Amino acid sequence: MTTIVLFHSVLGLRPVELGLADRLREAGHRVVTPDLYAGSTAATIEEGFVLKDTVGWPAIVGRAREAVRDLPAETVLMGVSMGAGVVQEVLPDRPDTAGVLLLHAVGALPASVRAGLPAQAHVADPDPIAPPAQVAAWQAAATRSGADAQVFTYPGIGHFYTDAAGPDHDEPAAERTRQRVLEFLRRTERDSA
Repeated sequence: MTTIVLFHSVLGLRPVELGLADRLREAGHRVVTPDLYAGSTAATIEEGFVLKDTVGWPAIVGRAREAVRDLPAETVLMGVSMGAGVVQEVLPDRPDTAGVLLLHAVGALPASVRAGLPAQAHVADPDPIAPPAQVAAWQAAATRSGADAQVFTYPGIGHFYTDAAGPDHDEPAAERTRQRVLEFLRRTERDSA
């Protein structure tokens, strides 16, 4: 069993994140889904950015740090879109993190991380929020920092392709992502055993 903290997107904690958490729990993992917006959600990305700015980045990061405070040191950090930026903020204080999973965006990794830290990103291609050049730069920087970084791209689909309730949904790509995430967690579990 792996402990995972799943940070939500700019839209807030919604059924897409809660459903993914349930699926991971069904696979035998412990999943924590902190609500960084304290119950608020947005219907569009534009509204989400307004909500993020209203809550404030310092409050969001503070809530994230509080959420992981009592979790095991080897907890996997997982972020959905904006959640990738939250992972970026939390990771430097958690050097024993078992792995980093990023969906729909990438966030910087520290200049040096534990050698071989498993890190995986899943993004649409192309995606204006995670453009190909940014994704390639993330992979290169992650590798330079010592991480074992992988990027999976999903051509011709929209940013939130895993969200069954959204206009970008692509079920085959979403299922491939879920399967790859489960395999990542199996590998992470084996490596930490």
